Amino acid sequence: MGDDTHGWTAAPGAAERARSVLATAWSCAVTAEGSREEFVGAHSVTDDGRVLLQVPEDSPLLATAICAPRGEPSAVLEFADVAPVPVRSRIRARLWLAGWFSVREGHLAFQPTRVVLRQPSGAVVVDLDDFAAAAPDPLAGAEARLLTHLADCHADAVERLTRLVDVGSLHGAVRVQPLAVDRHGLTLRIERVRAGGDVRLPFHAPADDVGQLTERMHVLLSQATAASCPRSLQRQRADGDR
Repeated sequence: MGDDTHGWTAAPGAAERARSVLATAWSCAVTAEGSREEFVGAHSVTDDGRVLLQVPEDSPLLATAICAPRGEPSAVLEFADVAPVPVRSRIRARLWLAGWFSVREGHLAFQPTRVVLRQPSGAVVVDLDDFAAAAPDPLAGAEARLLTHLADCHADAVERLTRLVDVGSLHGAVRVQPLAVDRHGLTLRIERVRAGGDVRLPFHAPADDVGQLTERMHVLLSQATAASCPRSLQRQRADGDR
């Protein structure tokens, strides 16, 4: 039986990725009625993807919402997904929500009518029903802590994982950093002098919590160790496992 360890290459869908960006972003920019405001630590998200925004009483946005002809001014909310580990081009994705505000018990409730996610692979319009039904990646809340710990305390493990990367992708590399992790896999950023690229290492099965992620990472590291062994040694190990 062949080894299909890396045959499963699932990645988060657009709706799940959008909800993860929304759940972990610390700030958002709001454009409404020709004005733009930046808010930090002011938003929360309901289970169906509506954004609740706490704004100062003197905010022009609140005045706009209250004075809108139908009480529902249109607006665009922008969120940025920033890599927790210092790398060039740290913004991993941007999320735009177009829709309208309403005033609800001292805060603004935003109902999206259009969702656009832009990643390095391009922009995609996310289906509204999919967006409302999706949940953030289960590792999203812990991702920043996990990646910074990996980069700061386990540089040797990151180096070992590069043994799973095609040699051509490493040509000219000056630094490799962990860029992202989700339930489906780990992404490494390969930096070169003038350019760079990302390589994804998929897990053999989804990780729904940090405990499962630890097991998935151990599997990747074991595969990386095996990949560095001479072919004769790998053959001996395989014979010994029979």
